[in-house]
This record gives sequence, structure tokens and C-alpha cells, in this order.
Amino acid sequence: MSEQQSRGFLLKQRAFLKLYLLDIIAKQKGYGSQMLDDLRKEMKEFGYNPTHSEIYKTLHELYKEGIVTREKKIKGEPGVDFQEIVIYQLTDYGVEEAKLFKKQMKVELDRCVGLLNKALHDHYK
Repeated sequence: MSEQQSRGFLLKQRAFLKLYLLDIIAKQKGYGSQMLDDLRKEMKEFGYNPTHSEIYKTLHELYKEGIVTREKKIKGEPGVDFQEIVIYQLTDYGVEEAKLFKKQMKVELDRCVGLLNKALHDHYK
């Protein structure tokens, strides 16, 4: 089986989410539910609505791999109206892994776009 055939049909959802989450975390732009809300807004026009469970499974995977750390913080005013949130940050190892993952994903995204463009050309000239 060639390398092209072994990759599967299209990109896996977890890999797609990982690409976005790594970028969000690198920019220090929020916590899990905020990331989910932001991704849902960005992807709405494409009919993609990532689930709560997929976001948190992906974040947990990044944590287990040593790519991110987690730190609990209080959002709001303690004792009045507050919420405990978890802030994710890239580790030193994670910064390097994110760069490598981004390069690998570019190759994979180009392959997927090529496959979709072929289908559009072949069937909707």
C-alpha cells in the first residue's frame, strides 16, 4: 500500500481540531468552552459544529502528550459570581511539536483539497 493510500479518505476531525486548538493556545486566547464557542462561530458558515466532547478529548490528548499544561483559575469575583476555568499553555516541548504538526498538516490539507478539487472537476465541470 502506498503512503498516499494509507492516509485515509479525508482529514480526521481530531487532527483538524488539534491544528486550531494549538493555534488558539499559542495565542493564549481562552479556556476550553471559550475555544469551543470561538470555533463554532468560525466554522458555522461551513456547517461544522464541533462538539464539547471532541474539544475536551483533543485538549486532554494534548495534555497527555506533554504538549500543553493546565492551570485552574477563577473567572469572575470569588464569592459572588465566579467560575473555575482551566487555562491551557504550550510547554517548551509543545511549541516545537506544534510547529512540526503544523507542517505535517499542511501536507495533509493540500492532499485533501486536491482530492476534493478532483471530485468537483470530475463530476461538476
